[in-house]
Amino acid sequence: MSTLTLGPSRPVLADRIVSRSLTTDVALVLGGAALTAGLAQVTVPMWPVPITGQTLAVLLVGSALGAVRGASSLALYLVLGLVGLPVYAPQSDGGHLTGFAAAASPSFGYIVGFVVAAGVVGWLSERSWERRFPRALAAFAGGSLVVFAIGLPWLAVSLHALGYPSDLESTLVGGFYPFLLGGAVKAIIAAILLPVAWHGADALAERRR
Repeated sequence: MSTLTLGPSRPVLADRIVSRSLTTDVALVLGGAALTAGLAQVTVPMWPVPITGQTLAVLLVGSALGAVRGASSLALYLVLGLVGLPVYAPQSDGGHLTGFAAAASPSFGYIVGFVVAAGVVGWLSERSWERRFPRALAAFAGGSLVVFAIGLPWLAVSLHALGYPSDLESTLVGGFYPFLLGGAVKAIIAAILLPVAWHGADALAERRR
């Protein structure tokens, strides 16, 4: 009889480090949500806008846990914010949007995009895209674009509802162009970290033999 798990049929980084079980999978999903919540609070001054660790966490969690566990982890993160926990990235005044205020905000589409992006990156990682820098960078760049693909239409609809310009150029100026540099930096960081983590996990596995 096979053991019930949420893990992928093809092993990802988490499976190289810990044994598969439903208990382990639940712990990994919880840990991924906690990591995302923690990195979301990290803000680095950068031109043209400060960047947070939120998207970096999405890429790391998706690639390390695989499609199902990664998407589940980010779905949990989304729900935690909706029920009132201050887990999303802070606003410019240092406060946090939660609950209905968060769901009604123009930027909430990006958080929805995190769930899909984690699944996409996890799917690619199940096919070993994250083990070498060039393909890892392509996977993480693709994951970042998924976030924009969902977040930008949401932003446009929100801007229109609020009476602001919502044409394509206005939407890109408000929700895409300012974040390109930061997104590229985070994709590069993730593409460096994952192959290094795999090297360390392989070395640890060899020592255990």
